[in-house]
Amino acid sequence: MGVLTYTDEHISTIPPSRIFKASIIDSHNLMPKLLPDAIKSVEFIKGDGGAGSIKQINFAGGFVKHEIDEVNEKTFTYKYSLIEGMGISDKIEKVSYDIKFEASPDNGTIAKMITTIYTHGDFELKEEELNAGKEKVLGLYKVVEGYLLKNPDAYV
Repeated sequence: MGVLTYTDEHISTIPPSRIFKASIIDSHNLMPKLLPDAIKSVEFIKGDGGAGSIKQINFAGGFVKHEIDEVNEKTFTYKYSLIEGMGISDKIEKVSYDIKFEASPDNGTIAKMITTIYTHGDFELKEEELNAGKEKVLGLYKVVEGYLLKNPDAYV
């Protein structure tokens, strides 16, 4: 098994509590509303969103299942693994994410995400594939950030 880990960081003017509530705690309701052409629905097929829950995200062309390892509303941390669906194959066993939202000096947020990809055998991902995955995740955060900027009373 191969293991590839990389770290990303995104800075926002939105406070951590708002971004965490919108993008993590209420993502199952918010994301299908913000991206109805891409995300058809989000449902918990096991649990209620806490550790041990399994969340299925249904896209226009498939689905993914996330197993939630940790949700901490006090420290604004969220850990989960992509365990089934699009992105998982005979080459990739699972992808784990460790996300932390920290306050920035200007009352905004520094979002830090560590991504760990577990591959079967000696399979190596190409740089283009990694960048495409990073862009998708960043795109989701930008959509949520845009929504929160336009709706200052949401998720306070």
